[in-house]
Amino acid sequence: MHAEKLQAIVISTIDYGDSDRIASLFSLEHGRIKAFARGARTSRKRFGAALEAFARIEAQVRVKDGLAGLQQAEIVTIYPRIRGDLSAIAHALYACEVVEAMTPEGHPLPRLYRLLAAYLDRLEMETAADDGDRRFFEINLLNILGYRPALESCSRCNGPFGTTGALLQESGEPVCRACATTGRPLHSATLKALNACMATGTFGKVVFPADLLVEGGILLDRSIATHAGRRLKSLEFLTQVTQPGSPPD
Repeated sequence: MHAEKLQAIVISTIDYGDSDRIASLFSLEHGRIKAFARGARTSRKRFGAALEAFARIEAQVRVKDGLAGLQQAEIVTIYPRIRGDLSAIAHALYACEVVEAMTPEGHPLPRLYRLLAAYLDRLEMETAADDGDRRFFEINLLNILGYRPALESCSRCNGPFGTTGALLQESGEPVCRACATTGRPLHSATLKALNACMATGTFGKVVFPADLLVEGGILLDRSIATHAGRRLKSLEFLTQVTQPGSPPD
């Protein structure tokens, strides 16, 4: 079996034994794969710092069902500015964990790979991590994976939300006021802003006013929590960094 050259982002790693490492990679060619890197913790020639979290790499991988074999990895970028900013680190780790939690193994998702790479590039360029960029990333991720919440019409009766907006349920489902009598109000401007995020492929094109950012963030948090299937450790870290003193959920 010949090794393939893959473009990949390191989304997580765990140490194995005294010198080895298992890396979870999100690749352009094969989507999310797990690869065994023999001697990764001691071989600077074959790996160096290439298996640091959220590093973008070119990897030589023997791809197979189950655990692939990582032969070598070369750094494309390790995102040095992100690594010097605690808030940017928190956003990058969160994005990687969301991708790891919500994607199937061995299923190519080139649009999502490019979205994650673009988000990391954006974090690298910005002087401060922007929560609007995080929400742009999340709604596009949900859309690519087929989990996009209803933003234009009720998922229960298909009636348009119009200017009255919607009511957000605990599951993350927005429904119209005819189908539910309780729920957190979602204004039509919030739903339109999230829709606009999917109409452009460029970070920074949609600017959220503060109130809409909070409202849209609650919708996205609930949607991701519903589909991720587990509590995201990086979300706790992100909350601590960006909202000091906030109680855990």
